[in-house]
Amino acid sequence: MNYDLRAVHPAALFALLAALWGGSFVWIEVGLDYFPPLSFAALRYDVAGLLVVAYAAATVDRWRPRGREWLPVAVTGVFVIGAYHGLLFLGIQHVSGAVAAVLIGLTPVFTAGFAAALHRGEGFDAPRVVGVLLGFLGVAVVAGVGPAGLAGNHTGGVLLVLGGSVAYALGTVLAPEGDSLPLRTTEGWAMLGGSALLHVWALARGESIGSVSWTPEAIVAFAYLTVLAGAVAFLLYFHLLAAVGPTELNLVGYVEPLVAAALSWVLLGQVVGPRTLAGFGCILGGFALVKHVQLRRLLGGVRGRVAGV
Repeated sequence: MNYDLRAVHPAALFALLAALWGGSFVWIEVGLDYFPPLSFAALRYDVAGLLVVAYAAATVDRWRPRGREWLPVAVTGVFVIGAYHGLLFLGIQHVSGAVAAVLIGLTPVFTAGFAAALHRGEGFDAPRVVGVLLGFLGVAVVAGVGPAGLAGNHTGGVLLVLGGSVAYALGTVLAPEGDSLPLRTTEGWAMLGGSALLHVWALARGESIGSVSWTPEAIVAFAYLTVLAGAVAFLLYFHLLAAVGPTELNLVGYVEPLVAAALSWVLLGQVVGPRTLAGFGCILGGFALVKHVQLRRLLGGVRGRVAGV
């Protein structure tokens, strides 16, 4: 697969990745009718982790970490797999998958904030400060914060999903720099470690895998999340990260809510309201301001490629 992907235009792979990850929010929502949330997340990464580790073993020499190489695996497993997905699955019990996809769009803003605080980023100039504020305004709009207080009863779900976004951003920043372990190796073992943590968390919460209802809908949701949105999507991610770079690839997070909204309408009959759309616009604008330097470079590169055609 690694070699075949080079023959496919990155834009097509980007669209496919956005579709797979955007759809995952809706299939989580579907699957939660049949699975306890933390057990659902744990089982997903049991399977996805085994598939990615198997792929690493077949394609790279360093498919198993050694010594200090376990540190980035542990950080990623705890924060990016365990904490992020645990809080996300718990949150989607209270908000729709489409709303969760919008809220997760704040992750790059959190990442920039943590990176600046730990002196791993570019610091905060005026546009970045405005971008952070605009991103939080978007969250407030989605949550329904207003003069009369909070609209609706989904505030707990919003906070859980935001907690997942914070965990993902913190894990991204805390991961040791300069690690030369292949990304597929790091991610595969992190998935397995994160799934183990999720199983422990599920047991502490009183969940039981025996309570899973293996209906046809549950099987489709599980297969989608483990194989398509899990293993296949991460392999696309590894390829695109090398092909287009992290700034351009970050934009996939702002296509995912559009996919989630469309799929929510088709599968669940849910229509995303104007408040959520307005919040998405604020979060997208916040991302553009926080990443304004990288986006200018990216646009300059695109113009250069177009001019050279």
